[in-house]
Amino acid sequence: MQNGVKHWVRNLSNRPESSMWIQTKTDRFYPDFVAELENGKILVVEYKGEGWSDTPDTREKRRLGELWEEKSGNKALFLIVERDDQRRGPYDQIKAKIAAR
Repeated sequence: MQNGVKHWVRNLSNRPESSMWIQTKTDRFYPDFVAELENGKILVVEYKGEGWSDTPDTREKRRLGELWEEKSGNKALFLIVERDDQRRGPYDQIKAKIAAR
């Protein structure tokens, strides 16, 4: 398990009554994973494979997730894991996000 992560769950869109979601312009966005960090913050992670990181849908999810993080009062983190310029894998991207906050 990632250092700093206390608990995590796979967030399931087919269980809307118990899953975390963010309202989009047309529907609900269910990020892939939700974690409680050891410092009490919530980390939400959406994974995007190659070819999906620059679609209109992903751009909207990124914008809304970043706004959700900003409005959380420093209680939440949002990350879209994708191929990045530094060639970091998912584990390293999550580690960097946790360390940055």
